[in-house]
Amino acid sequence: MTPPSLPAALRAALDAKLEGLSRRDAASRLALISKTYRDGGGSITIKSEVDALAYALVRMPATYAAVTACLNALVEVRPDFSPHRLLDVGAGPGTASWAAAEAFSSLRDFTLLDVNAALQTLALDLARLYPRLAAMTCRRDISALDEAEPADLVIASYMIGELGEAERHGIAERLWSRTRDTLLVVEPGTPAGYERIISLRAQLVASGAHVVAPCPHDHPCPLSAPDWCHFAQRLPRLRAHIQVKGAELPFEDEKFSYVVLTREPVPQRFARVLAPPSTGKVEVSAKLCTTGGIQAAKVPRRDKAAYATARRWRWGDAVSNQR
Repeated sequence: MTPPSLPAALRAALDAKLEGLSRRDAASRLALISKTYRDGGGSITIKSEVDALAYALVRMPATYAAVTACLNALVEVRPDFSPHRLLDVGAGPGTASWAAAEAFSSLRDFTLLDVNAALQTLALDLARLYPRLAAMTCRRDISALDEAEPADLVIASYMIGELGEAERHGIAERLWSRTRDTLLVVEPGTPAGYERIISLRAQLVASGAHVVAPCPHDHPCPLSAPDWCHFAQRLPRLRAHIQVKGAELPFEDEKFSYVVLTREPVPQRFARVLAPPSTGKVEVSAKLCTTGGIQAAKVPRRDKAAYATARRWRWGDAVSNQR
């Protein structure tokens, strides 16, 4: 499968913004921004256009790839889902909006919410040359989420981790109150990111939400520590990304945890591949999350049709085979 890369229009817009940008200045700003994020400070150090561009260079490709993978999982389970209005909460430079625009041709209305002025300015600048996103609206006041019109699709990518524990319960309810149909929440694929996803999932399922992905059920997660549910998406690095980050490899693997919730139950159920399958000469073995819990699936080579299908399984896939 071809790794998801930024749309041509977005790459062109980024390239135009990067003309004349000092890679050394961007690298130094990125180092400070990264340290602030690791220390839990969020986007408070992103104050200028250079800051926003440095952040976008490193995080837009990875965030785009992760959100695209999540939206693909949604479409796989709900192929008829055709949202018209998107609410992108904690939007940053608008990455999730670009991913949603590519995933759903039906989207016509894009509203972005983010408290960071530099990132919002960059989001608007990048979208100007793309007709479908050119009319997006951005708000950064604290009441914006509660005042936003409910949307068919609400996305909160990499934002609840920037909130304190006490704030997360409230933001979950507020996100759900703005969700007319489907809510996607994405977090880093770390044990802490997974715990935030599981907590939000449990809270909203108790409020009547139904899980679309990655889980094939609405029951509590069957995994127990030190295991955690996360996935990985390989993506190509932009040349400027390699220069600013001092990276050696032309690709990276973005690990993420996520949940897609909807207001109506999903009749189709499946199994989710929770780790890279092992393919041998005798069998394909895979760890699956099923409606009955965690299963260690073993598909023998002698079952030629099933074996051929299982050989195509990839980490994160929804599969019908539950053995």
